[in-house]
Amino acid sequence: MCTALAFQTKDHYFGRSLDLEFSYDERVTVTPRNYPFHFRTMGEMQPHYAMIGMAFVVEDYPLYYDAVNEKGLGMAGLNFPGNADYKPLEEGKNNIAPFEFIPWILGQCADLAEARRLLERISLAQINFSDRLPASPLHWMISDREGSLVVESVKEGLRIYENPTGVMTNNPTFDKQLFNLSNYMSLSPEQAQNRFSENLPLEPYSRGMGAMGMPGDWSSASRFVRAVFTRMNSVCGEGESESISQFFHILEAVAQQRGCVHMGEGLYEITIYTSCCNVDKGIYYYTTYENSQITAVDMRRENLDGSSLVSYPLIEGQQIRMQN
Repeated sequence: MCTALAFQTKDHYFGRSLDLEFSYDERVTVTPRNYPFHFRTMGEMQPHYAMIGMAFVVEDYPLYYDAVNEKGLGMAGLNFPGNADYKPLEEGKNNIAPFEFIPWILGQCADLAEARRLLERISLAQINFSDRLPASPLHWMISDREGSLVVESVKEGLRIYENPTGVMTNNPTFDKQLFNLSNYMSLSPEQAQNRFSENLPLEPYSRGMGAMGMPGDWSSASRFVRAVFTRMNSVCGEGESESISQFFHILEAVAQQRGCVHMGEGLYEITIYTSCCNVDKGIYYYTTYENSQITAVDMRRENLDGSSLVSYPLIEGQQIRMQN
């Protein structure tokens, strides 16, 4: 399970955490403008906007988990089991495979307005990448500095939601996630007040009691509440260092530690990586489960007019700076 986040100070930031019990050898991957995207039913896209993100590269094709393009649009696909429903090929629609969805949007949309227009013509089709890699059940968050959308292909069809929270997790469907926030409308970052009874002299015994009742488990519904509360009450400066630090701290509120979510057979779901991209500058920052030092890849240091993918393996060993 995972959490996606959009956040803005002076610049716009977009990223996510990936929570799984194993890694696919994902890498920070830059796709330059002249890399040829071959779509299964829509022909070839070349040239297109350059993009950077985390991808599992198979047969020289970037299967992006999350990415941002050079124009300032970000997109992430998160697990959506039991709800994702892809369709047969539909005449009159742009039939896009789920694994093609991120490059289809980021390759040709500069902002949410353009993405909305493209989404009107899209059908997410039941097309596998290969026999070995069937279509993953996903839903997606798309963000620019003006706002965010959530896109879900369910049995009833393609559902597009405005996302005022800037957060997405997994199940249930996004409309139910928003409704569930009403159960926590009394949470507050302020010190707790005695509303229990004026006849009892109750006093807070600790800081932070205004948020008592916030769910602390690792379910996607609970992580959504925690991430939204943390993001909405975040106080951050405008600088790059402050902004990326705050972004990672927000996602730390929903990080998964090895041992807490047992998947059976000795496997545990953990936060494999956490990403934060400065969408305006094209700098992709990340940490991994074993490496809490922030590492960065700058898209604009690459040849964005090239035609070949550029990938960087994740630095996973802990990086410790000795002071004596």
